[in-house]
Amino acid sequence: MNKELGWKTLSSHYIHKGPWATLRSDRCEMPSGHIVEDYYVLEYNNWVNAVAITEDNKILMVHQYRHAAEIVSLEIPGGVIDEGELPEQALRRELLEETGYQFDDFELLCTVYANPSTANNHTYCYLAKGGKKVQEQALDEQEEIIVETFTIPQVKQLLAENKIAQALHCTGLFYALKRLGE
Repeated sequence: MNKELGWKTLSSHYIHKGPWATLRSDRCEMPSGHIVEDYYVLEYNNWVNAVAITEDNKILMVHQYRHAAEIVSLEIPGGVIDEGELPEQALRRELLEETGYQFDDFELLCTVYANPSTANNHTYCYLAKGGKKVQEQALDEQEEIIVETFTIPQVKQLLAENKIAQALHCTGLFYALKRLGE
């Protein structure tokens, strides 16, 4: 980070604290000396996702409803990193819960921010290979997920046709395809 551009936080107070999101207001000083009275920051846990390739070389994708956007979204599996979990542990858990597949081969592809201007968290995007179906889904109470497998050419076509709306998942897919030489 270019330290010359960093802001100094003078004070913070919380407006809302919830299980999924927290909103705080910061009073900040810019390098120019200008005071920003109310800069709102959304606090979230960090996230993890994976381009998960099964032992028969298919990419696991999930369909699920996303209420804020009011869409059924085609995504790569992933979710929230729980308190005290390492990213890879969270990913193993999420893959097993959402898809029923177990993976042992993980490679971190990138770490990205969904919206660093208003949210403080980041997402670890992985490539997971060699997945084996070992159980049925074990979904959370608010999850209804349909799992589908795609070939690499099919996923490339879905990206080309803008059929994958989740930006963080597109990012992970592009990094994975580059890593795989696709």
